[in-house]
Amino acid sequence: MRRFLAASIGFSLMWASAAMAGEAIAISTSSNGGRASATATAIGNADSIAIAGATRGGVAIANSDAIGERNGYANSRAVATADRGVALSNSLADARGLRGGSAVADSESIAAAIGGRAVSNSEAVARGTLLGHAESRSTSTALGVYGTSISDSRAISNGSFGGVASSRSDALSDARGGLADSRSLVVSDAHFRARAEADGLAVSHGGVLRVTTSKVRVEASAVQMGNSRASAVNIRLGR
Repeated sequence: MRRFLAASIGFSLMWASAAMAGEAIAISTSSNGGRASATATAIGNADSIAIAGATRGGVAIANSDAIGERNGYANSRAVATADRGVALSNSLADARGLRGGSAVADSESIAAAIGGRAVSNSEAVARGTLLGHAESRSTSTALGVYGTSISDSRAISNGSFGGVASSRSDALSDARGGLADSRSLVVSDAHFRARAEADGLAVSHGGVLRVTTSKVRVEASAVQMGNSRASAVNIRLGR
């Protein structure tokens, strides 16, 4: 049911916006022979929410983990919805600020399946040390409509000695009777009052009996008051 999936995703985003710092929320709902499982873990200064919904024999599993240590803040959201299909969603946000540094990690994973299979993995890791600052944001979305959709997004940032590092990674897969695979890896490193920014976007659409793969890898590094920026976009459409 498309309405069921839309309602579940909307419900999850509503809860995500309402979550307060230091909370872990897990919600699962099922009907008509469906199976749903949601697990949320929050450690330290972190928010984590996992929502799973399944109907008509579907299987939905959502796992969300958030870790925020010292001057780090992490926010993780995982959503899985399935109507006669299988949806697996995993999200990890890990932010650690050490020795005067600060870090922010934000991760979101959404998997939705209608008679197909959707697998979504999102990971955001940020490390700020010695007055450095790091921000990582990762978003992964997998939609499978009588097809197989795989989406994997990773954002990693490291800032130290006053450096500022920022990473943004997005992956989207949409399978309509075929196979769609999207993978994005974004890494930024900034040291000694330098600034590094990296952005990556991978999108794949698989039509009936079509196989589509999209991969992106972006790296930005700067030292000694330098300034570095890298960006890449890869969109593959199989009709």
